[in-house]
Amino acid sequence: MTSELSPFEIRQQIRAGNFTGNTSGLAQGFVQGNLAIMPKEWANDFLLFCQQNPKPCPIVGMSTAPGDFLLNDLGEDIDIRRDVPRYRIYRDGVLTEEVQDVSEVWRDDLVTFVLGCSFSFEEALIADGLEVRNITEGVNVPMYRTNIACKPAGRFHGNTVVSMRPMKAADAIRAVQICTRFPSVHGAPLHLGDPAEIGISDINKPDFGDAVTIKEGELPVFWACGVTPQAAIEQAKPEFCITHSPGHMLITDLPNSRLAVL
Repeated sequence: MTSELSPFEIRQQIRAGNFTGNTSGLAQGFVQGNLAIMPKEWANDFLLFCQQNPKPCPIVGMSTAPGDFLLNDLGEDIDIRRDVPRYRIYRDGVLTEEVQDVSEVWRDDLVTFVLGCSFSFEEALIADGLEVRNITEGVNVPMYRTNIACKPAGRFHGNTVVSMRPMKAADAIRAVQICTRFPSVHGAPLHLGDPAEIGISDINKPDFGDAVTIKEGELPVFWACGVTPQAAIEQAKPEFCITHSPGHMLITDLPNSRLAVL
């Protein structure tokens, strides 16, 4: 997939089944979103969970009514059933399948939440001259389950999932300064340094995504990640739920600059 295509053009390629890969580095300048879709009887609890945990779960958009699969506020002709490269389907909190289209399982009671994604701030890091290793190596960003508890809300609870990018100490400090300007896409890192302090036993074996090279003299830098709702869904066990597959985001027409706090 060429990075020169517009968000609309990329979504059309995804809808046609011509692109099913991770979306890191695509549609530079535009917001990408994590996805959580669930029955309306669970939506208020999930909304409160996001409000209580804004770093891992920053909401950038929602469906206007249950069953509405068009997200016109986020972009031209977005059909949330078909415009994400890969979806995960959970039943009673258990991941049962991954698919490229959820039209056949769509229901009239489903509410869609789109959450900010770290892929949006990667562009700001690169623009400042910082390397983003997963983009350099052409892989999905590594993501890990941690022991950092989220604030429970209603039926939702669980621990934070983080994404990781290795950096030299000076670059990590600069990354904190840059990402603080983007609270709607996870903001500043949660942790720098020893992975064991946040419950990660092996940095070379991510729970989601791909491992990346950590060079001598570099620190692993961890950001809150929008895969966190998937961990909460596993705990809450709604009878049906749809998410994105980690790294396979909804690409919107919203400019990243709209999310920056100057």
